[in-house]
Amino acid sequence: MSDIAEILPAGADLPACDHRLVRLHRYWQSIRPAPEALPGRQHFDPAAVRDLLALIWLIDVHRAPLRFKYRLVGTVHVDAEGRNPTGLWLDEAHQRFAASSAYPQFVAAATEGRIAFYRGPPAYVIKKDYIAIERLILPLAADGREVDVLLGITVLNPQTLPP
Repeated sequence: MSDIAEILPAGADLPACDHRLVRLHRYWQSIRPAPEALPGRQHFDPAAVRDLLALIWLIDVHRAPLRFKYRLVGTVHVDAEGRNPTGLWLDEAHQRFAASSAYPQFVAAATEGRIAFYRGPPAYVIKKDYIAIERLILPLAADGREVDVLLGITVLNPQTLPP
């Protein structure tokens, strides 16, 4: 499995990846109110992806200055990290966040409404059992345009599908 970090247009297909990322991406596409609009948090029904909730996280996007705050963190990540960062700013929860390879992906999703995909080693300290992750960041916008929440899923030790 090779490392990949991609920033994709909202309508793009994903690279070959874990079936759980594919499922969330398909669901996100299905709740878009129009092809040119982004779905909002109001369109996201957790019951529709109940089996993925332990892997999902929501990030509130704050502007001026641009900052990101954990709104919800799935139990798989709370366990892997050994704490629950819900309610913390990402730059407080992860001191190297702004210098990390993840930061440009969060910025592109928040400011441009793009999809961000990552496959590789974890950027933050988690249990040593997890040597690889796949992460998908999907923008949500209450008004269909300006991103106010990021919907994410991170799979630890993913089962990537062949191309």
